[in-house]
Amino acid sequence: MTVKKKTTNKNKLWASLALLALFTVLFKSCGIKPNSWQPPTKPEFTDKLKINEELLSSQKIDLNGWYGPEDIVFDDEGNMFCGVHIAENDFSDGKILKITCNGEVEIYYDANSWVAGLHFDANNNLIALSHKEGLISISPQKQVTVLAKKDEKGREFLIPNGLDIASNGNIYFSNTSHKSAYNVKFGRKLIMELKEDGGLYKYNPKTNKISTLIDGTYFGNGVVLSKNEDFLLLTETSKYRVLKYWLKGDKKGTKEIFMDNLPGFPNGISIRENGSFWLGFSTARNDMLDNIHSKKFMKKITFGLPEFLQPKQEAFGMILNVSEKGEIISALFDDSGKIIPEAGAVKQNKNTLYIGGDNLPYIGYYSISKD
Repeated sequence: MTVKKKTTNKNKLWASLALLALFTVLFKSCGIKPNSWQPPTKPEFTDKLKINEELLSSQKIDLNGWYGPEDIVFDDEGNMFCGVHIAENDFSDGKILKITCNGEVEIYYDANSWVAGLHFDANNNLIALSHKEGLISISPQKQVTVLAKKDEKGREFLIPNGLDIASNGNIYFSNTSHKSAYNVKFGRKLIMELKEDGGLYKYNPKTNKISTLIDGTYFGNGVVLSKNEDFLLLTETSKYRVLKYWLKGDKKGTKEIFMDNLPGFPNGISIRENGSFWLGFSTARNDMLDNIHSKKFMKKITFGLPEFLQPKQEAFGMILNVSEKGEIISALFDDSGKIIPEAGAVKQNKNTLYIGGDNLPYIGYYSISKD
């Protein structure tokens, strides 16, 4: 009788734990209201997308314990700058780092938050996108001016992301979401929900006014101007695509798809001297995620599961060189993720391609040949 009673108590305990786990999953699943979407069949890694090991020759620049160089820029003297956050999965605090030509790493600006997009303007002010302050300008004397924190509707730039500056001084940038500051859980929510929470914006430094160019983007991320500044490109990470927004010509003020059905999650994008683009990816596409995107209930349940049971970001380095027409010219890979596990930031300086990412503790650099 004693053994039977102990067995019964143990069964009751397991049943209680199972019910608690189920309740927890169902409760967490209420935190997401996803849209249904049927992703196109992902492309094969053949032809111009054939896997190679080019990025395995990359070297590393250590960031002294900081993480997440999401964008990389250089001043006229060759010093490198990037925004970073405090720990691998902690985006609550951050700085802008300066890496001197001698390789010394120092804090250039204490932003108290992650900083994504960076770009120097014509007056050598460092224009930056702070997750705390919004669009800011840092003078050579390190005086900080907040240029914009909200759009015309009063919605805050909580996850400002990609940034580029035109020759006339206009600043173009994206905001991934105005609903919440960034953290890992909210990032997953944005990808799962697949809603148009972000936007593409223009800041005019002459009038100090913000204009919304695209109201509603799917995880709007990297931004870059074309060589002739007749259009902008914007990566939509969760939709595996790149949008084109026309700034000049008959199509001025309209958008269209520049590249679609990409093999991964596009992130940073930058221009080369020849007018083509470097397109970096956070990782390759995930079959589990693609399979549940059309099933709202499955996405809710998946979001409620413990983190280790959810779709994971694979260590997969991938960079595409893309023409002005959206055609793939060439590809660089580290499919093992040994050296370059992600390539969210891609920026060429002379004959070197510098590579960053949301969670990298270093900047990778890869030597490229002249065109």
